[in-house]
Amino acid sequence: MNTGEVLVDAFGRVQEAVHEAVEGLSADELHARLDPGANSIAWLVWHLTRIQDDHIADAAGEEQVWLAQGWAGRFQLPFDEGETGYGHSSRQVAQVRVDSAGLLLGYFDAVHTQTLAFVGGLQGAALNRIVDEAWSPPVTLGARLVSVIADDLQHAGQAAFVRGALERR
Repeated sequence: MNTGEVLVDAFGRVQEAVHEAVEGLSADELHARLDPGANSIAWLVWHLTRIQDDHIADAAGEEQVWLAQGWAGRFQLPFDEGETGYGHSSRQVAQVRVDSAGLLLGYFDAVHTQTLAFVGGLQGAALNRIVDEAWSPPVTLGARLVSVIADDLQHAGQAAFVRGALERR
């Protein structure tokens, strides 16, 4: 396997986990919170997708799918268009409302497609490119991609946990 193939496989696993957590859920199930301070499945998947979209678009030098393909308008959330959910309060989590699992998965799959187009052609040396100098040490593309994958899988796992808890109720 080369670098691009490994990354495509990793992001493919994220897609599988997201779909397993979301497919077939009603709007009420997507917005259910296990307690008042917990994150909903809708928020978790929206957030992980926004972070992936933001970070991959920046690294690839492309516009975010959220804006370029009109997803911000379809979601109609009460936030600035650049919002990713990072640092959201419990009140803000509750404001992430979607009409259907299809909308959430549509946005995720659009970001996934853009992600694969970018990472599929990467070679090992490309991972050493600095993509964020705001940190010490500066963040390489490789570190950024591993961070996105780890964050995505963590939030997809949380969404699966919430789904399981809802199904046991």
